[in-house]
Amino acid sequence: MSFRSYMEDALVEARAAGARGEVPVGAVVVGPGGDVVARAGNRTRELNDPTAHAEILAIRAACAAVGSERLVGHNLYVTLEPCAMCAAAIAAARVARVYYGASDPKSGGVAHGARVFSHAQAHHVPEVYDGIGAAEAEALLVAFFAARRG
Repeated sequence: MSFRSYMEDALVEARAAGARGEVPVGAVVVGPGGDVVARAGNRTRELNDPTAHAEILAIRAACAAVGSERLVGHNLYVTLEPCAMCAAAIAAARVARVYYGASDPKSGGVAHGARVFSHAQAHHVPEVYDGIGAAEAEALLVAFFAARRG
């Protein structure tokens, strides 16, 4: 079976989040058979919820769709390196693989900062692949924050 990236699907969600005035981050959960189980973009401002990150919303929707708190065999595509909160949720949900686009040296929790998956307390460590669609993900973020500052 050849590799198929679903990062473009996550980028669609990120662009939609940006259009809503949210930080443009998108996430997609893909099932073991290659079907998109859930998709989401950031909605922290819309929902007045600091936990409404794209990954959290996508994981919640995927768990509801499969009828389990565990997403064994599922993959998560997200446009930005997950923060520590999202990385902990990814571990708790037992996501098999995480593919992310842009690195986040300021708030990341996978390769930067807390490095959640490297701790002994991590109950599950997914395979992690970074840099998938990074250029477009970074461009969305840079444009969003430049417009806010401009």
